[in-house]
Amino acid sequence: MLRERLVPKMLEKLCLLNGASGDENAVRDFIIKEIKNYCEYNVDALGSIIALKKGRKTPEKRVMLSAHMDEVGFIITHISDDGYLKFSPVGGIDPRVVIDRVVNVNGKKGVIGAKAVHQLSDEEKKTAPDFSNLYIDIGAKNKADAEKYISLGDFAYFVSDYTEYGNGYIKSKALDDRIGCMLMIELIKSDLEYDTCFCFNVQEEVGLRGAVCTSYQVQSDVSVVLEATTAADLCGVTGGERCCILGNGPVVSFMDGRTVYDKVLYSLAFDTARENNIKIQTKTAIAGGNDAGAIQTSGKGSRVIAVSLPCRYIHSASSVVKKSDLEETRKLLKALLPRLYD
Repeated sequence: MLRERLVPKMLEKLCLLNGASGDENAVRDFIIKEIKNYCEYNVDALGSIIALKKGRKTPEKRVMLSAHMDEVGFIITHISDDGYLKFSPVGGIDPRVVIDRVVNVNGKKGVIGAKAVHQLSDEEKKTAPDFSNLYIDIGAKNKADAEKYISLGDFAYFVSDYTEYGNGYIKSKALDDRIGCMLMIELIKSDLEYDTCFCFNVQEEVGLRGAVCTSYQVQSDVSVVLEATTAADLCGVTGGERCCILGNGPVVSFMDGRTVYDKVLYSLAFDTARENNIKIQTKTAIAGGNDAGAIQTSGKGSRVIAVSLPCRYIHSASSVVKKSDLEETRKLLKALLPRLYD
């Protein structure tokens, strides 16, 4: 009962931190503060955390769990003469979800704007907006006024509350992948049977860069990536197009856009779930990707599996997960982790 009260608080704190790819300092500092008394750790040159949690036994196999600290965001590329900020996305963001959103740039609030609808040509009305046509309005009088607060290369972030609503749902920015980070913090603070390595990676959203470096250093035999993955269980979407469904438990994929997952580990996850009455599902689309794509092929290579929470509206200011899926994921990790050393 106590954990149920405390864990959402930790997830809320993690999600409300700003940490786009290359700007993960605040997230890294928070995680180190949480884990430093429970493990040995170091920070590599790129900024990822590599932590070793000692268990009761030292295994023959090296097992690594991985999650990424960074979130999608924006970076300022130009300031116009009249004080508007031009920007580019950091990571994969659909421009349709950003218009009229409030953002934070160096502590200054701004609104993402676009050409007014009555000014759009017939052709423009048929297509999604392009980031090159969007801007951030911080209420500056002119360029000189804006430059008092903003520099090129500054990051901008969605302003979004962490909200629990409806039948056990959580809405926030950055659930991808602060939810994976939270699960790893929990495991580091727990008693484990075997020595286990945990990597909190940087720059996943811009090409799995942190995972390339950490996996090369760790050289794991088996790797588990903890993630959030796209759910499309939405109004009007049916069958396999839904990809995965909130409330049906963690998602264990057989393949995505970057990785063909280890068949034995895939079957082991489903067998473990079935034996322990844990909800589990697979993803009915070959799409997306995560750090497993880098881990699988770095160094000597590693057998990989991804355990993901289904997430609606991913990479937006209002991503949504379900608390019951989080609890089922905890159960699966607790039951699965010892079996990875066999």
